[in-house]
Amino acid sequence: MYPIANMLTQIQNAQKAKHPLVEVLFSKFNLEVARLLKEANFLEDVQVKKKRVGPKETEFSYIEIKPSYTAGLGAIQGVDFISKPSRRIYAHKSDLKPIKSGYGLAVISTSKGVMSGETAKKAGLGGEVIFYIW
Repeated sequence: MYPIANMLTQIQNAQKAKHPLVEVLFSKFNLEVARLLKEANFLEDVQVKKKRVGPKETEFSYIEIKPSYTAGLGAIQGVDFISKPSRRIYAHKSDLKPIKSGYGLAVISTSKGVMSGETAKKAGLGGEVIFYIW
């Protein structure tokens, strides 16, 4: 499955069930996206932790995410996945528009890393449009 879609779906499901924490598998890309969502106030906290499991005490890293809630509702109301493994969608800097009248966020993978659509436009960068979130 598409790892970023898996992470966002886990967060949305945790918010619907009012869970205080979500654990997702660690990857540099997942971590960058989670930190971007934290800066945009969609998440309250993001931390990388390690855990030992199994009979051989194998250690692996995971990301512990604390979802953000506003008036008892999750801060993430919806996600629209634009690029998928089977179909990549790219946008030029002039194509980056506000999402949901400025209340949403476009997440773009650029040559300078993962950033919001607004930040990418200010930096004069285009890139792969990963998803929209509101």
